[in-house]
Amino acid sequence: MIGLLQRVTRAEVRVGGETVGEIERGLMVLVAVHRDDTPKDISRLAERLLGYRVFPDDEGRMNLSVRDIGGGLLLVPQFTLTADTRKGTRASFTKGAAPEKASDYFTQLVAACSAELDDVATGRFGADMQVSLINDGPVTFWLDTH
Repeated sequence: MIGLLQRVTRAEVRVGGETVGEIERGLMVLVAVHRDDTPKDISRLAERLLGYRVFPDDEGRMNLSVRDIGGGLLLVPQFTLTADTRKGTRASFTKGAAPEKASDYFTQLVAACSAELDDVATGRFGADMQVSLINDGPVTFWLDTH
């Protein structure tokens, strides 16, 4: 699984003009599922998202996690992160999981994170979403469970 996380001061996902998920200070994470991911990848990505130290401590060092600061987590499904862009001018998505598996794994990731963090919001799987955020830093990390 892939998680492209961004430290944000706020983030929001809209579908058809309706806000379906939003957070204040925390992490906005684009999430993709590989075709060969297993349930271990779900727990590993959840562990990393909740524990990754990207927020500043009192000395300004990135030493605190979203869990440490009691921040929000906005998870947004984003299958295009699995794209193979090495050749040509059009991406290949053969490494991505089938929609049924991807949806199930995304739902399980949300549940795993929600079990440990109070403020978890999501985008809508398979929808045309508009995502807005204020990246704080900017701070962006690519996490891959493989």
